[in-house]
Amino acid sequence: MTAQGMRFQQDASTSNGTPNGSKHLEHHTQTYSNGTNGHTDTPEKLPQKNGIHPPTARATPQSFYGHDREEVTRLIIQALDDLGYQEAANTLSRESGYEVESPGVALFRHAVLQGDWSEAEALLFGSEPPDEGGGVSIHNGHHQGLKFVEGVDQDQLRFLLRKQKYLELLESKDLGRALMVLRQELTPLQQERSQLQQLSSMLVNTPDGLKKEAQWDGATGQSRHILLQELSKSISPSVMIPEHRLADLLDQVKKNQISHCLYHNPSRSPSLFADHVCDRSQFPLRTVLELGQNAGEVWAMEFSHDGKMLATSGQATDVLIYDTNTFQVLHRLIEHTDHVAYLAWSPDDRKLITCSHDKTARVWDAPSGQCILKIDHHNHPGPGGLTAAVWSPDGQSFVTGSLHGNHRLCLWGIDGEQLHNWEVDYRVQDCAISPNGKRMVVISSESQIIVYDYETYAEEYSILLKSQMTCVNISQDSQHMLINMANSEIQLIKIDNAEIVKRYMGQQQGQFVIRSTFGGADQNLIISGSEDARVYIWHKENGTLIETLEGHQSPGCVNVVAWNPTDPCMFASGGDDHKVRIWSKENNDFQTKRRNRISTNPSTSSFRDNAGRG
Repeated sequence: MTAQGMRFQQDASTSNGTPNGSKHLEHHTQTYSNGTNGHTDTPEKLPQKNGIHPPTARATPQSFYGHDREEVTRLIIQALDDLGYQEAANTLSRESGYEVESPGVALFRHAVLQGDWSEAEALLFGSEPPDEGGGVSIHNGHHQGLKFVEGVDQDQLRFLLRKQKYLELLESKDLGRALMVLRQELTPLQQERSQLQQLSSMLVNTPDGLKKEAQWDGATGQSRHILLQELSKSISPSVMIPEHRLADLLDQVKKNQISHCLYHNPSRSPSLFADHVCDRSQFPLRTVLELGQNAGEVWAMEFSHDGKMLATSGQATDVLIYDTNTFQVLHRLIEHTDHVAYLAWSPDDRKLITCSHDKTARVWDAPSGQCILKIDHHNHPGPGGLTAAVWSPDGQSFVTGSLHGNHRLCLWGIDGEQLHNWEVDYRVQDCAISPNGKRMVVISSESQIIVYDYETYAEEYSILLKSQMTCVNISQDSQHMLINMANSEIQLIKIDNAEIVKRYMGQQQGQFVIRSTFGGADQNLIISGSEDARVYIWHKENGTLIETLEGHQSPGCVNVVAWNPTDPCMFASGGDDHKVRIWSKENNDFQTKRRNRISTNPSTSSFRDNAGRG
């Protein structure tokens, strides 16, 4: 292939002096507390909530620099508890007369975490007042229920509570009571029939099978805490403050500052003591090294997860592995007989998989450079070979994709055993598995995005786009996919619902496969090559095009870019000019350090490079 590039195949209210969801305590109030919302679970002792004592006299409440004084105080009390400063929290609560939450909320929280489902429903939704005949109400007078946010479906909340009750009965093998809950408590709520059918099918499950099917970790796991968090979303925040609320607000402040910092690329979180801004001079804008060992156009490139190696391949039949400490060649892998269009490191960086137009995939031992596995089941008549490969997060298996044949999308064990064949009728252009191992995203040459449940192999959904796509990446939080489009556009898409979050434009693409990716210390950047021989970098959150970098020979295409995962100030680009360019910040004395490393370790490699030409 002599042409340039690799062508692809076709709520909150103000108090104004009246406590909002809290009250002045006229006497010591006994409540339950727990490990959620910054409190310790001590049901035996029924401790005073946050150490509440009779309030001291205080002046008429006023705003705190424009914020509601009560809200600020309650947030600080909660935060002090979260930080472990319980005495300070008690003191502030006593002096201010405010408590984090009312006794009714504390009782509800305790009921959920202790699995007292009747009590939890009564406290959440309210109960009839006790008869006049005497006796003590277990609800402590809180028979009106808790205040909900507007528009809440209360039957949905009942369903969540009763579902947890049902699952716990199944787990304890109390099938009779579980069946009664299903028939008499869950079914009358008239929720989706599919949910009831799924719950009904769980009656015959083993405890382990139940947990797997329900994606639930049992009564002694985190399921009750997760339920409480879900229910709390529907309770007015003025009554039940969300967990760790002050920390969440501080996170929002940081994220807002980062979203306005175009050159944000530090390895540490911004300080709270000053407004955040990053200096452009600390951004990788300069070519510090040019590697010229590739015998053809560079199409694929990836840093190892520990940042210590860089693998490159493309139009030539060999694959190069560089030591990123010196950028000397560690290994030249030479067993493929045609173009090598794709490569990927295993999670532990001990193995490298390569995909070739010779219709084989090879797995290499990274330390020795030896081929330890060859996959040739993609053999078929006609042109085209393997287009993609991706490792499972546990490193014990991998998926390969190809344009033709009966094994277009297959899962393989590291011993070469075929574990699953999806038997698809489309041509696989690229694929990616989410870091949490739950989903696999495939793009096809027929302009489809197909999302699979990777644990069950079942297709979740597919969408048809108007333009062809050339690559897909998944974010480290497993929430978003990055799709490179052949119409000079990159899209950031939510995996859960296929919603387009952001579009990145400016680069040129229409004929060749270009592999864009996430970049920066926290994946806060988007980076891509272009058919105009430039590298383009965008701010992920606001979509601003930050830089357009020149360096590769023009005319030509920058086919692939890769960001060093352990060095936020280094990325690499590969192009039609047979060159790999290493980029870093302006004041980086990279060349001096590199020469020193080579001189102190002369046995690294005998291959020469073209260092210093950038």
